[in-house]
Amino acid sequence: MRVIAGEAKGRTLVAVRGGGTRSATDRIRETLFAILAGRLEDARVLDLFAGAGTLGIEALSRGAARATFVERTPEAVAALRRNLLTTKFEDRAEVAKSDVIAFLGGHIGRYDLVFCDPPFADVELLGRVLAHDGLRDAAPDGLIVARVLRKHPPALPERMRVVRDHRVGEESLLLLEYTSSRADAAADIR
Repeated sequence: MRVIAGEAKGRTLVAVRGGGTRSATDRIRETLFAILAGRLEDARVLDLFAGAGTLGIEALSRGAARATFVERTPEAVAALRRNLLTTKFEDRAEVAKSDVIAFLGGHIGRYDLVFCDPPFADVELLGRVLAHDGLRDAAPDGLIVARVLRKHPPALPERMRVVRDHRVGEESLLLLEYTSSRADAAADIR
């Protein structure tokens, strides 16, 4: 696994040992960051279910100003910290060793871009995260990127809409945003 582009291009990242996390493949990251190209410069990024940090680190490499990584497993946090040292992004990053729902329950600041890549096995977890008031407070005008299995799309909360649904193999990259009214939410563009 490596950083694909930007300041840390080519640097090797360590993966988390065991089956608790699944890193975004090069194909997923290439697709996602091609879509996000115009949104990264000086962005504040929140990487939920960060694992080894591949999404947030790629965003930092491509010009994001800061990133907050949320991960609860000690093995993943250790890999994430090592990857931040390898890429020299530790001064632009914050690592929160926390459950995502608990993290969203605290005052967490505002973000321009949120990566939400929960375990595929917990189908309902993404819906709970997207409906959490803390996420809406963190990204009222931001873009939320959810990585999901196409056969298990999340239930979207009221006043959230799909800006784009990009399919990559068996997965979808859902680009989501909160809207100001129910009519706006009904006007999904997929």
